[in-house]
Amino acid sequence: MKVLVIGGGGREHAFAWKLAQSPKVQMVYVAPGNGGTARDARLENLPITDIAELRQWAIDNKIGLTLVGPEAPLAAGVVDEFRAHGLRIFGPTKAAAQLESSKAFSKAFMRRHNIPTAEYATFSDPATAHTYVEQMGAPIVVKADGLAAGKGVVVAMTLEEAHVAIDFMLLDNTLGVSHNAGDDGQAVPRVVIEEFLEGEEASFMVLCDGRNVVTLATSQDHKRLQDGDQGPNTGGMGAYSPAPVVTPQVHARAMREIILPTLKGMEKDGIPYTGFLYAGLMIDGQGQVKTLEFNCRMGDPETQPILMRLKTDLLDVLLAATEPGAGEAFAQTELEWDRRIALGVVMAAGGYPLNPRKGAVISGLPKDTEDAVVFHAGTTQVGDDLQVSGGRVLCVTALGDSVKLAQQRAYQTLQGISFEGAQYRTDIGYRAVKA
Repeated sequence: MKVLVIGGGGREHAFAWKLAQSPKVQMVYVAPGNGGTARDARLENLPITDIAELRQWAIDNKIGLTLVGPEAPLAAGVVDEFRAHGLRIFGPTKAAAQLESSKAFSKAFMRRHNIPTAEYATFSDPATAHTYVEQMGAPIVVKADGLAAGKGVVVAMTLEEAHVAIDFMLLDNTLGVSHNAGDDGQAVPRVVIEEFLEGEEASFMVLCDGRNVVTLATSQDHKRLQDGDQGPNTGGMGAYSPAPVVTPQVHARAMREIILPTLKGMEKDGIPYTGFLYAGLMIDGQGQVKTLEFNCRMGDPETQPILMRLKTDLLDVLLAATEPGAGEAFAQTELEWDRRIALGVVMAAGGYPLNPRKGAVISGLPKDTEDAVVFHAGTTQVGDDLQVSGGRVLCVTALGDSVKLAQQRAYQTLQGISFEGAQYRTDIGYRAVKA
């Protein structure tokens, strides 16, 4: 079977790497791919991003399955387009992808279906938002209502930080997320302002076929740029799997109170959910769970450690999830996992997250082994040089018998890699090591 992976980041490199291991796969195409996928003989980059063009290419080249990695093509309706032409594709429809593409939609959905989440209010008028923040006090969370590549959330520890975030998102609209029509039909920026939740975060991901769920291994992301969870929020600076904070009790609670009600709620609202569903969880000291956000895809960089641990053939799972009327067979799917810990460290470009510097030449990449793989994200091949082309450049991922050993192996693998301005955290997995 020929398989197409849509996207060009670290998550998509991991998908393509995993799918290429299936004996049933003839070739994996990655659109548009990156420098890492360009270097793998089992993969072929496809320089197409236009949805209609991709759909026609998939028809012409008899693609058996398409897997969508990033949020933007999902929000643009790539799944609807492919399905309308009889193509098999794994992901949510444009309507279902609103769970991620609109924070306001997501929060209203959770309120309507009694899914535990932080209290919130939505604003498009800066003055009203500023007044609300003054009334509520800090710490408080300000979120841009739209896709902002992981950079649209500000956890404001002071009122001043909250006011700056509101102006940044509403007045300046620096993030450029104006997806919601105003009274005059014009697109206007909007923010969701939420109560600050205390606890430990975890990433809880599942595969859905519209009615049934297969759970993936748990993981924990590190959102802040610097060691000790300091500095600005990013798309993610590293992750490990499994996450000890997700105990069997927390796992059961997340399924019972969040995942299954979400699937039922979407079906009830007439927009059944298919694809990966990611719930960002906040787990408090008593094991209570609240939803921080939904993503309509696997997280990045969580995908890299999770797929390093997955022993089951990913193609088989995706085929079961997209087989018409095969809900029961999909529901019985049991994934097999490597018992070891996987840990990934992101190497980011200088200036990331706000102004990543591109063009630096990357050197010292080691050969992949069974226990350590370097997944590419913001890389591109220019002649003989591998160059930095995005904010998050590489995710150095390793397996080990403990968090400490996986951590040591990842950082040892990373040591020889260099490019100008490279920045990375030195403490990925620290919570689990301390525990």
